[in-house]
Amino acid sequence: MGQSEDSKQQNNNMKWWQLSLFGIGCTIGTGFFLGISIGIQLGGPAILIAIVLAGIATYIVFNALAKLTADHPEKGAFRTYARKAFGHWAGFSVGWMYWCSEILIMGSQLTALSIFSRFWFPNVPLWLFASGYAVLGLFVLLIGSKGLSKLENIFAVIKIAAIVMFIVIAGAFAFGIVDGITELQIPDSVREMFPTGFTGLWACLIFAFYAFGGIEIMGLMAIHLGKPEEAPKSGRIMILSLVVIYVLALGLALMLVPWENFTTNESPFVVALDDFSLAFVPHLFNGALIIAGFSTMVASFYGITTVLVSLAEDGDAPALFAKKGKLAVPLPSFGMLAFGLVGSIVMSFVLPEKIYTYVTTGAGLMLLYNWSFIILSARKLLKPDFKENMVYYAGLVLILAGVSGTLLDKTNRPGFFISIGILAVIGIVVFVMMRQWNRETR
Repeated sequence: MGQSEDSKQQNNNMKWWQLSLFGIGCTIGTGFFLGISIGIQLGGPAILIAIVLAGIATYIVFNALAKLTADHPEKGAFRTYARKAFGHWAGFSVGWMYWCSEILIMGSQLTALSIFSRFWFPNVPLWLFASGYAVLGLFVLLIGSKGLSKLENIFAVIKIAAIVMFIVIAGAFAFGIVDGITELQIPDSVREMFPTGFTGLWACLIFAFYAFGGIEIMGLMAIHLGKPEEAPKSGRIMILSLVVIYVLALGLALMLVPWENFTTNESPFVVALDDFSLAFVPHLFNGALIIAGFSTMVASFYGITTVLVSLAEDGDAPALFAKKGKLAVPLPSFGMLAFGLVGSIVMSFVLPEKIYTYVTTGAGLMLLYNWSFIILSARKLLKPDFKENMVYYAGLVLILAGVSGTLLDKTNRPGFFISIGILAVIGIVVFVMMRQWNRETR
């Protein structure tokens, strides 16, 4: 049984600022709180430039998606626009590319959440935490898009508060308001700003992009705006806010500690305040890491089920996945997500650590391939003028720079080739399905 018209009206009354908060909630995650440390190792202080460049690209992508949403709101968002722009094969490819990549990433998110939780409970098995967070995430998904939006807004406020608290504390030390720092680490030459050279900036760009991952989920939620034409405004505020707090927080961290001191095992914000005997800092940021990881994971659950329902409605997945019931999410789609989660958790604990890292890196790259499709779809459907076209080309160049930068680092290189391998598998399926689609259109 479908939703009544009144129910639909109630669900489509989101304000632009609520979407901005939702975007912050599903974007600030472990990619920023923890993963950015890898970017610092690769590029040093140049990571700040990478953050700005990734922020510009993110804005271009979301602005394209927001304009498409304002022009014609669609439940399937980016995959529906890809299908309209380039045909059945594009909608099928983009939808399954997104679904597969998010499912593969789930295991690493749950593993990370479990490791963070063991900071307080070291004797509890990782699999028990992973299972608990998975069940809790599935339960949260059942509250529906309206409840999820409110919850993500709360998470967003908590995460922003943690970052602002770091900025205030670090700023107090950096500017001498509180004693404790004798020398600030401020680059005073090009060599110090780019200690690993231009290739270091290029290689770390992908980790700056990961700090903005999640905007495609914001695009899926944008159909619930009371005024869809306000979607671009919502994205501008959200991305500008993220770039400012990211650069401020990371800039202060890099001022307090030499960039070589940051490791992949600890949040850069914990490392930056390690020497100041603030016993509450590790606990504070461990809590922020758990909230960040959990909120981005739940947002991904929403994205996965929404895209699967859209695929089913378009005949690109079995029709039963779109079959509505009393739950906020069609039960078959919910079950498919649960099944995928179990598989992803098992993979994360069974596969050797390096191999699983390569798989999840490859899956993360596939999200950027989806971003490219968003820009290309906007170019095709919106008929932009010369200036807008140049902006879209700039976005594509920045995404290409982020993806190709993985080839410069031997740790990330296998992930790039795995992403190409997954694309090849989807391409083979598309080739086989083309005959059926051609028969249907005759």
